[in-house]
Formats: sequence, structure tokens, C-alpha cells
Amino acid sequence: MIKKVIILNLETTTKNCSVAVSANGQLLALKEINEGSYAHAEFLNPFVEKVLQTAGLQFSDISAIAISKGPGSYTGLRIGVSAAKGLCFSLDIPLIAIETLEIIAKSIQISQGFIVPMLDARRMEVYRAIYDAQYNVIHPTDAVVISSDTFDALLEMGEVHFVGDAVEKVKPLIGHPNAVFHENTFPSAQDLCVPAYQRFLENAFEDVAYFEPYYLKDFIAVKKL
Repeated sequence: MIKKVIILNLETTTKNCSVAVSANGQLLALKEINEGSYAHAEFLNPFVEKVLQTAGLQFSDISAIAISKGPGSYTGLRIGVSAAKGLCFSLDIPLIAIETLEIIAKSIQISQGFIVPMLDARRMEVYRAIYDAQYNVIHPTDAVVISSDTFDALLEMGEVHFVGDAVEKVKPLIGHPNAVFHENTFPSAQDLCVPAYQRFLENAFEDVAYFEPYYLKDFIAVKKL
């Protein structure tokens, strides 16, 4: 009998604290909360225990840990990556890391056109990438200040599906008829399940000792008033 590949998936890059466990890419259990604050340190470990309990699994059953590697919240990334690395070390299992914008893109399915996943950065800046309908990368992840004409050339080529927590910010700027907006969408651990399993089959693992989150931009501390 072939042993199932059990992957524990962690997503902490936004205000959504999300944990899922999967078997051969199929979701077994999901636990997440998005209460408007970064409370990942409080919820992450209990969520891990809960999804394993729901799926009837033990820590010893886990084949690998998958993490959303960024970009995103500095605090969320540090908490998620620290937890993932700790589990990998203690269980002696591999670490899989997937870009957050890829996870967001794969939360929707389209038959044609383009997908632009985007995460809110400071002011009018967003983290964005561009994928085609088959999730091939058309433009890699970068940080860009959004203006009314940022996506004009892409919009002239066909439907463009904007998805992610920055959609509400950019929607008023984009009035093109080919623009489709998927609002109130946050990255979720359930969308890690399939790509993480694919990476496992490809042995696409990270060096647990040296892996760092994909911050994309340097951290800037802001003093509270």
C-alpha cells in the first residue's frame, strides 16, 4: 500500500491566520480566522492541533510542512516561518515554500484572460504578479505604486481578474470594462494543498536551516502615535 503524503499547510502572510492539512493534495481539514488584527502568535499552534485532531492524524503522520513564504506582513511571515521551521526540525521532515501571490492566484479559476493577485502594501503601493489562465507567470512578483493606467496594456489584451486584499484600494482607479474584481479575498492554507503536493513530488524542498521569508522590501518601523 502506497503511503499517503500528508502535508501541514500554514498561511500567515496577511490578517488571515490559516492552517490546513491535506493528503495527496486533497484538503482534509481547515481552520482559519480573519479578525482584522495580526493575532497569529495566539492562534497558529492551536489551529495546527485542531486540524490534525479533525483529520484523525498525529504529528508523526506529517510528511512535510508547507508555508506561504511572502511577500506580506513582516510579523505574520516571521511567526509562520518560525513555526514551520520548528516543526520541520523536530519532526525531521522537509519544508516547502510557495509565493503568496501564487497561492492567491490559484484561489480562482478562469478559462481565459489573466489573473493579477495583489496584496496591500503602504499607501498606493501593492505587491502584484500576473498569471495567465493556466497559472503560468506572465510577470513575476514585484512592488508597484498603482495609478489609473498601470494595467492599461494588459486590459486591452482581454479580461483581467484582480484578486487579493488590495482590490478594494485599486478598484476605484480602474474603470476598464475588461476588469473583473474579486473582493474580500485573502490567501488561505487550503489553496496551498495542491501546489504543495506538486512540489513534494518534485522534491522541491527548502534548506530548513537557511530559509528566510520573502520580504521583497526592507522592514520600516512606524512609531505609533
